[in-house]
Amino acid sequence: MSTHGPHDQAVLRHGWGRAVVTAVAGLIAMGVVAALGLWAAGASALPDGAFPRVVAATVVTAVGGTVEISGDAGGLAGTRADLTVMPLSVTLVGALVVGAGFLRPLRRRAVASGAELAGWAARIAVVWLLGLLGAALAAHRTFALRLGDDTLNDLGELFGVSPTAGFTTDVPLTLVSGAVWLAAVFVAALLVSPSAPLPARLLRLQASVRPVAHAMLVLLLVCVALGVVVALVVAATRGRPAETFAVVLLGMPNLVWPVFTIGLGATWNGQVEGPFALPMPHVLDEVLRGPDTVRLNLSTLAEHDGRVWWLVVVDAVLVPAAAFLAAAHSSPRTRPRWHAVRTAAALVLTVVMICLTGRISAHYGLSVLGLGDLGGELSGRLILRPVVWSALGAAALWGLVAGFVGGVAAGAVRRRSGTRTL
Repeated sequence: MSTHGPHDQAVLRHGWGRAVVTAVAGLIAMGVVAALGLWAAGASALPDGAFPRVVAATVVTAVGGTVEISGDAGGLAGTRADLTVMPLSVTLVGALVVGAGFLRPLRRRAVASGAELAGWAARIAVVWLLGLLGAALAAHRTFALRLGDDTLNDLGELFGVSPTAGFTTDVPLTLVSGAVWLAAVFVAALLVSPSAPLPARLLRLQASVRPVAHAMLVLLLVCVALGVVVALVVAATRGRPAETFAVVLLGMPNLVWPVFTIGLGATWNGQVEGPFALPMPHVLDEVLRGPDTVRLNLSTLAEHDGRVWWLVVVDAVLVPAAAFLAAAHSSPRTRPRWHAVRTAAALVLTVVMICLTGRISAHYGLSVLGLGDLGGELSGRLILRPVVWSALGAAALWGLVAGFVGGVAAGAVRRRSGTRTL
């Protein structure tokens, strides 16, 4: 039986105002977080009023859009650059705000038809894509570059070489990526919310999928919260607070989620070369920095700092706790082995998401008359990519064990408390 009144029905049928609020609030939240993070990173000093355009480009990349980097140094010089990264702090804030706005008109409902949900999502999507189109069109700028030392600059002036670098967006691809991102947020919001209405044919997901999906969201948010706490302690004790806050506001999940998978036993391949600096603990930068790609896992990190084994301890607390949370909100009749299977499947999907969004690839090079070769001292390279099968295998194993333990523990708590649900 539906519990919504005539006013709520009108909102769902004609909720363009609420759709505008939801989409605009998401874009504004992402823009504010991106602006604060870029300001802390020093981007406000960019010339020619470029800062707002860099903020727009950051929002575009946060939803999977493409920012193309270009360079021009004339016939006597060469430039090359590419960048692939999602600022996941901005992504996470946008997903939470848009997801909450999507679910708000549906609260206190038991069932919603598929057509109703699709119509409400479509209204938000129209406004969202219009706003994203504006951000994509604004995200372009060209800068003049210094050539490095005084000798190269003198040569550049002598031969009339004025290298420039700029960025722009692939607008159609950005809109497609933004639409896919928004659809993923809607689906995730319906899956993780314990109380959002579903079409009658999907109500079985209420008991089988939602508890473990909600637990995975809590797990990811706890990882981010722990990372923020550690970052604040580092900022307070070791200085450089601006740099730390830039990492928190732009890329905290980019750091803590891959580290979480490393604690599970996953391997990432990476390399840092040139002036790039990783927003990571010193041990990670130390392992990755060099001319060759290296494997980043517990073993290679432990060779530099034995404290990395604490990652296993942290994961050994967080993953079973998430499994217990899922089992505690599942049907009491569910056997521990089914908790194990569901937790393994959910953790594997969570790690897939981390592998897809946590990749980083950046490279630039500049040469003038053969000085500063595109692969030489005026170049930089940053790569971080997962070994996917190692990550998924580790996630499946941890999920099976933690899910079984969580199911057994939840059953024991129920029996001790004399209740059938928690």
